[in-house]
Amino acid sequence: MNIDRMEFIAWMERIMDRFDILGERLENVQKQKNSIDGEELLDNQDLFMILKVSARSLQRYRSSGKLPYYTISGKLYYKLSDVHQFIRESFSVPLRK
Repeated sequence: MNIDRMEFIAWMERIMDRFDILGERLENVQKQKNSIDGEELLDNQDLFMILKVSARSLQRYRSSGKLPYYTISGKLYYKLSDVHQFIRESFSVPLRK
């Protein structure tokens, strides 16, 4: 079997297009899986990266009631809007002289 170069390139481009489509579909499924009422859910790892805090600090925010959370199958999740609200309430803008 002999395939010329142009035919091979076209075939590879079609395969790569299919991979792109599959990647987009997987991202959509992942987003739907990590959402509730159409709102994105974040886990502890996401909050560690966003807030740049330790696990203990995150525990303190939950225990004090400052950061609402949800437990689903033993795993903790946070609504993105709750995280944004927490950031607005917790961090103030420095005063300028």
